[in-house]
Amino acid sequence: MAKHPKFTNNLINESSPYLLQHAHNPVNWEAWNPEVLKRAKDEKKLLLISIGYAACHWCHVMEHECFEDEDVARAMNSHFINIKVDREERPDIDHIYMDALQMMTGSGGWPLNILALPDGRPFWGATFVKKQEWIQVLNQLQELYENNPEKIIGYAENMAHGLKEINTVAIEGNSDIISISRINDIVKAWSTYFDTFLGGYKRAPKFMMPVNLNFLLHYGHSQKNEAINEYVHTTLTRMAWGGIFDHVGGGYSRYSVDTKWHVPHFEKMLYDNGLLISLYAKAYAATKNILYKNVVQQSISFIKEELLDVSNGFYSSLDADSISDTGKLVEGAFYVWQEKQLREILTENYPLFADFYSINSYGYWEEDNYVLIRDAEAKDIANKHNLTEEVVFNTITKCLKLLKQERDKREKPRLDDKILTSWNGLALKGLTDAYRFLGNKEYLEMAQQNAHFILNNLVDKEGGLYHNHKNGKSTISGFLEDYAAIIDGFISLYEVSYDETWLNHSLKLTNYVIDNFSDTSTGLFFFTSNKGESLIRKTLEVADNVIPSSNSIMAHNLLKLSKYFPEESFEIRLNQIMNTMRKSINENPQNHANWLHLSLLMDQDYYEVVVIGENFEPICKTLMKNYLPNVIFAASNSKTSNLPLFMNRYVMNKTLIYVCKHGSCQLPVEETNKALNLINTKF
Repeated sequence: MAKHPKFTNNLINESSPYLLQHAHNPVNWEAWNPEVLKRAKDEKKLLLISIGYAACHWCHVMEHECFEDEDVARAMNSHFINIKVDREERPDIDHIYMDALQMMTGSGGWPLNILALPDGRPFWGATFVKKQEWIQVLNQLQELYENNPEKIIGYAENMAHGLKEINTVAIEGNSDIISISRINDIVKAWSTYFDTFLGGYKRAPKFMMPVNLNFLLHYGHSQKNEAINEYVHTTLTRMAWGGIFDHVGGGYSRYSVDTKWHVPHFEKMLYDNGLLISLYAKAYAATKNILYKNVVQQSISFIKEELLDVSNGFYSSLDADSISDTGKLVEGAFYVWQEKQLREILTENYPLFADFYSINSYGYWEEDNYVLIRDAEAKDIANKHNLTEEVVFNTITKCLKLLKQERDKREKPRLDDKILTSWNGLALKGLTDAYRFLGNKEYLEMAQQNAHFILNNLVDKEGGLYHNHKNGKSTISGFLEDYAAIIDGFISLYEVSYDETWLNHSLKLTNYVIDNFSDTSTGLFFFTSNKGESLIRKTLEVADNVIPSSNSIMAHNLLKLSKYFPEESFEIRLNQIMNTMRKSINENPQNHANWLHLSLLMDQDYYEVVVIGENFEPICKTLMKNYLPNVIFAASNSKTSNLPLFMNRYVMNKTLIYVCKHGSCQLPVEETNKALNLINTKF
């Protein structure tokens, strides 16, 4: 019989797995909502806001040390209104308080713990805090608030002013697009940080930064810069060889704690894998490196097996922690191996496997555990064992299959089964790129099913998007990140399916964003709708991080849509945005890689390729297998389409390829190699 929990708080009524994890804490947690905020004002109580997410290891540690403790709960419940926030459900709240923490301490992270005035203005913050220090801080600050409130209020007022100031975008007078010569200078200065032996930057921890690599892949390719091409290849290879990639089950963890991509912070996020599927698919198109193709295939297998809901939406993440052999919740327990286990499972194939995946000092982690990591080309392993590469790969594949069967007997990491719109958009884009460059029809079917799920479950009655979905319900209005990612995914789905439904939905959603999220003074878009809740400031999210910023994705969307719908004013809007962002891109390019990529696209020739006629599908597939980041595609088998790109271009009994630039087209051709020559010769 299940043990009845001693405590239950109001989080029991929530759907977020992270909030539900805290529903039986002795702390009187509340979810963020207007009624609770009003109560704080009415009772003149300070807010204690604790922000985290379900896959966060240190969030679990602080919960165990502090929030499950009755002494701590007494200190928290006596004087504070305690609010738990799932940062993935409410990125709008997380943005503001993370900025506040970084202003206060110079660094950030989760769990993110903030003390704020009853109106939400913050005055103190920290990440992980031990029990006694936590109680001491709470008591001291409550005492200060009672005895000298002016001091706290003054600090909070200054913080609120600072939070608004740091989110302004400085605009310079020069309206020119950043030129290729300036981009060359930026990349040259940036490359001094590159780890050319192990990839990534010369530091730990190492994040994968697919946004940066996507830009550098295009830059190296278009500029024929061999040093950058080599750096991108080294990074993609070392990431694929590293322990950060799950060799047994596919998919990437969030980051590596060391410089060689060996020991990950073991949580596996949908957004990382969506972005990396897209990146590796493009890298495969550019290089035909089989390693990249394998990464795409294994990563899609992972999201299909572990994160795909029966409704065709994708869940958010798998936890870093899992149950160990001793019954304890331990980080990485599900993924690691001991030498004795491997010898027993792999028998005569163990020596080859041990060389291939470094069951030695290079692959050793701690407490007799190994995290699988490669450190040599397959041909070198083959030579050592007097085998062919084909035999090596076949044997390794067989070994990994055995390990997966064995690992599946272990207790899996906890699943965060909420569905987030923006992350589904990133996964959708990844699937379309995987289909485009690998040609597996299953990936297109998965993408189409996911897109239909989005339309059927995540669109509200006014034509806007929801941010979340769980247990058949969507409750939070969409943020800019949701619109940006879905529009991008739908445009990509149009390009590989030729179904104009998706392009038309992209157009509708873009106009919705312009109508409801616009900041008229900069041309940028606010993170929250102009109709939504406003807290301290209206955030402009412009810095690219592991995920590209919502504004930079929207700017890329505007570039593409301006080609499909030239009668709309998207190009004017895009130029205003790029003028706004020019100074920020120039001053801090590493944090604006997606903007830098857009600058490269706008400085280069950008082509519209239109294929029209009965035979359009095989022609499109042949063309689109090539790495062509500066091309958009439109295709149809008839003259019935209303798209401007097809006007007066249909010729009976012919399939014609038009290569155009700014609406001006070369004479049509019928062979794919001639079309590619037109793109590559730059007319």
